[in-house]
Amino acid sequence: MAMIDGLPPLRDVIRDHDLVAKKQLGQNFLLDLNLTAKIARMAGDLKGCDVIEVGPGPGGLTRGLLAEGARRVLAIEKDPRCLPALAEISAAYPGRLDVINADALSIDPTDRLTAPIRIVSNLPYNVGTELLIRWLTPAQWPPFWDSLTLMFQKEVAERIVAKPGNKAYGRLALLAQWRTEPRIVLTLPPEAFTPPPKIHSSVVHLKRLEEPRYPADGTILSRITAMAFNQRRKMLRSSLKGLAPDIEDRLVAAGIKPTDRAEDIPLEGFCALAREIARK
Repeated sequence: MAMIDGLPPLRDVIRDHDLVAKKQLGQNFLLDLNLTAKIARMAGDLKGCDVIEVGPGPGGLTRGLLAEGARRVLAIEKDPRCLPALAEISAAYPGRLDVINADALSIDPTDRLTAPIRIVSNLPYNVGTELLIRWLTPAQWPPFWDSLTLMFQKEVAERIVAKPGNKAYGRLALLAQWRTEPRIVLTLPPEAFTPPPKIHSSVVHLKRLEEPRYPADGTILSRITAMAFNQRRKMLRSSLKGLAPDIEDRLVAAGIKPTDRAEDIPLEGFCALAREIARK
């Protein structure tokens, strides 16, 4: 894989361009091109797809995506030091790599892309969760993307796929599982990265559902889950009392015991409560 595109190994790229990872940018570079190609394959068949990549750094995953046949990659990189290295990749794949020097939280790249679109990224740790929530909560569903294949800290990945009764279960799990089919597809140790982080990392693949798993108003569901999990050790009749004066009756009507706690309620229960709140 290191020579598949005629470009040098990533260690040489980092040395030649003096790309020391910056902690304040959440940078941890994955240098093994066999691994970056494997992550690209986790996104499925990329032929005929446009791909958004956030935080490409020196371009290891970028090269994997292009080598695996992505029609076009739109790479959003905040660190201008990485642009010369990415320009070398663009030259090796004419017309298939566009690079935007910007903060991914501040731009909408969709007007530069053609469906089908997939998002594949080794996300910077400091913005990963916020980007995921944005992608999961667009104004309209289905969203512009078909799937997300994203690297997170392992504990964040476990929160995304957690089930009721698990201490990792919370609002992030509900948001992800309401509208997608999420699964952890790969876990990597710290030594796979430069510099090595203090924790393991995991790749999560989220395949969108055309319709949410259960009917519910997204704004109401978001409010309920935020209130419930902000005080997760309290009984729901206490943590949700600000929703309605007759919250105990609403909980019972939704099939939920008022003495239950948020971590005990499955997604279907929260959606039923959201419908009950909307109805009255």
